[in-house]
Amino acid sequence: MSASKRSGCTFNSFCSLYPGLLCLGIQRELAEIQSSPPHGISAQPNGDNLYEWTASILGPEGSPYEGGVFFVFDPAYPFKPPRITFKTRVYHPNVNSQGGICIDLLKDNWSPALTISKVLLSISSLLTDPNPSTALFPCRLRHHYMDDRERYERTAREWTKKYAS
Repeated sequence: MSASKRSGCTFNSFCSLYPGLLCLGIQRELAEIQSSPPHGISAQPNGDNLYEWTASILGPEGSPYEGGVFFVFDPAYPFKPPRITFKTRVYHPNVNSQGGICIDLLKDNWSPALTISKVLLSISSLLTDPNPSTALFPCRLRHHYMDDRERYERTAREWTKKYAS
């Protein structure tokens, strides 16, 4: 469900009440990401709904990952972080089975100064350098990453071929 429906207001009514807080900011970010997209990353709203975006991150060189990311903007964005989930199944200690991502900047370290480009670059970096101390997935996966990196990467590549190709 879109953020506008969850909050009980429509996108247009929210924009008319708070044009500087949401609509202009998201439109500015859209223009920025379209004019100067980060390497290997694309993002755009789903149709004309600025609350829901689809993005793709090419698997970083040397990593076994490739897939899509789904954005849902909270009506309070940018004062609250967007909710971001992978649409593609990912074998990664910081991504749960529903695609939820554990990354500090989407939680305690969120700042309204962060842009979608910066968030996507951080997620791309997380694919290259997982943080096992904040693992969302079962302990088994964290141990594969920490104790048997070859097995971890082999399984991650298998999932990438199966789910992201």
